Amino acid sequence: MRILITGAAGFLGSHLSDHLLADGHEVIGMDNFVTGSPDNIAHLAGSENFSFYKRDVSNYIFVPGKVDAILHFASPASPNPQSKSGFFNLPIQTMKAGALGTHNCLGLARVQNAKFLLASTSEIYGDPEVHPQVETYAGNVDPTGTRAVYDEAKRFAESLTMAYHRFHNVNTSIVRIFNTYGPRMDLEDGRAIPNLLKQALLGQPLTVYGDGQQTRSFCFVDDLVNGIVKLLYSEEHFPVNIGNPVEMSMLHFAETINKVTGNTAGIVFEDARSARDPQRRQPDITRAHDILNWEPKIDLEEGVRRTIPFFKEKLGLV
Repeated sequence: MRILITGAAGFLGSHLSDHLLADGHEVIGMDNFVTGSPDNIAHLAGSENFSFYKRDVSNYIFVPGKVDAILHFASPASPNPQSKSGFFNLPIQTMKAGALGTHNCLGLARVQNAKFLLASTSEIYGDPEVHPQVETYAGNVDPTGTRAVYDEAKRFAESLTMAYHRFHNVNTSIVRIFNTYGPRMDLEDGRAIPNLLKQALLGQPLTVYGDGQQTRSFCFVDDLVNGIVKLLYSEEHFPVNIGNPVEMSMLHFAETINKVTGNTAGIVFEDARSARDPQRRQPDITRAHDILNWEPKIDLEEGVRRTIPFFKEKLGLV
């Protein structure tokens, strides 16, 4: 297939590009580098099956030639208020990527009769009152809160995707992505893995917010990409959770990072960052297992070991 990936220079988009190229497809990357990095796709510059367009998907997009599939992964995603590339500091761009960007990509998919896959998020569940989170759960969200620019953009994008499927018969899929980590993460984006792994490799105490009992479930990027590609090849139209169902407290997670890296500086606690931060996050992956025959294979300790060389290189520790 000839596949367009928006957000191709991002953490997930670049790994998807690698996987789909390895599968024998032609990949067209698109990114405006607001949050993505040219470094993430520099190794693809010489590939005859990879081409790139610097574009903002919020504007009209055009790709010459036939396109068989479109994967819409363009959006700021970092929840860190200090991150210049996070959605707190790019609120309008985040909303436009989810709304106008999704509309533009769906329009192209309709014209090209192409498959469309939307990258949605576990954040559409908000601070969940149902645990673990199943795809039929409508969520507990605040549409006017500071996190709403990301959460509601994705919720709108899902609604628009289903509207195009039902009204225009576009072949669509929706993946709800849970916490993911691995090489090519932005070390400064403020999420748990980059924060804690960076501190550990620098021999610093790890910062845990609140009492550390809030939970997350972490999926290694290779597992996640395998699930997304299976969904791309499927005929499933309703949302599918892709993530690791192993739930752990942030305190236990920090202790694991220290163990794997050999960091002896310990842990320090700071005040919780936001009252609206989800307190629990764990995917129910029953649908992914039944429909896609997918489940993650790489446990946290192994995934962290595979991520460390990239972080060491970026930190100048090699």
